[in-house]
Amino acid sequence: MAISLNYHLFAGNPLRSKTPKLHDPLSLSSSFESLKSHLHQNPETHPPNSPFFKVLLFKKGRPLVSSSIEEEDGVAPSWHLGWIDLADCKTILGKHGVQLTESSLVYLGSRAEEHVVYWAMDVVENGELATELSNRKQLCFVELRTLMTATDWTDSWVMGDLAIAGHGRALLEWHNQSRFCGHCGDKTVPKEAGRMKQCSNELCKKSVYPRLDPVVIMLVIDRENNRVLLGRQSRFVPRMWSCLAGFIEPGESLEEAVRREAYEETGIEVGEVVYHSSQPWPVGPNSLPCQLMVGFFAYAKSHEINVDKEELEVKLYVYVDARWHSREDVRKALRFAEYKKAQRLAAAKVDQMIKGVKKRRSSSAGYLAKSGEFAPMFVPGPFAIAHHLISAWANQDPPTGAKAQMKKPPSGFVSKL
Repeated sequence: MAISLNYHLFAGNPLRSKTPKLHDPLSLSSSFESLKSHLHQNPETHPPNSPFFKVLLFKKGRPLVSSSIEEEDGVAPSWHLGWIDLADCKTILGKHGVQLTESSLVYLGSRAEEHVVYWAMDVVENGELATELSNRKQLCFVELRTLMTATDWTDSWVMGDLAIAGHGRALLEWHNQSRFCGHCGDKTVPKEAGRMKQCSNELCKKSVYPRLDPVVIMLVIDRENNRVLLGRQSRFVPRMWSCLAGFIEPGESLEEAVRREAYEETGIEVGEVVYHSSQPWPVGPNSLPCQLMVGFFAYAKSHEINVDKEELEVKLYVYVDARWHSREDVRKALRFAEYKKAQRLAAAKVDQMIKGVKKRRSSSAGYLAKSGEFAPMFVPGPFAIAHHLISAWANQDPPTGAKAQMKKPPSGFVSKL
């Protein structure tokens, strides 16, 4: 079955829905000054309308999470972010020799109606800390990819939590990658509550901002023969096919990147290129934590496939095979894949991890078949923009010469924090 979403996973971050004014107590600058006062325990300097602070800990890119409901009556457990009050966080970390300072915290945003400011922090590997968090609060550090698969896309609260976690991971991994100035080599120091860094060399003082790595992802369509071009990467599970993708090069437009990548990877020439939607993708390698997937429909001008495997081995998006697939084959793949079942299995896996259960169920098989019957192929689940490009074509011919954007998050979108 094809899954229809109002917006992509990792989009719709509820903490960035409204930016407070400069002198608002919830703004970046005001809340950072208030945070420093709280950390240094100087009540005389506390502003009278100081907000409440919550912290989300990360360890090696994994956010701290907890389960919100038990698995019963066929309802899968649900995860949510494991926010910790600032004072409690300071106490717990202090017991394990970790000092909580303003430079170690990164501003994530705020919700004015709650009068709360949210922060992220990266902690080093510490088995005792993880054990205490698990024992005291039933919390566990979980890979973002696992949470992505386990997210119930019909639950706006959890969707918002996933977007926040993705934003936090991207910022913290960028901090880890930008510890030294690329101009002079000296150390960089966090500024603006962790939203930028500056070289510590007085003669340099270069400002460094979070980098963004845009990636084009395209569904190549053969109008004449009613089929689409899908590729396979070596890391894919058996029988999985997806859209082609590749990084945008400097001095290149989005449309040019689509045409170049399609030709370099498969030898297919592309003519018309139509924008569909975009998706933040913070689950890539640590060196590329801030990818942005920009999705397109691309209409083929040629049909003969030529995959140059030797040349492509140096690229991140390596395609070992590419084939044309008919509309009926794609529809069958969507019809037989049990995305909801796989999501429930992944949610149960997260619940087991939080509760300290060693035996973990695999969720990969849940996508492959229904009632024991295997389709000849399957495509990524609804967590990926590729799914929505493919299902849009399979169920209805996409428009040409105009945008085909996904819906924006509803105006009343909120997250349970």
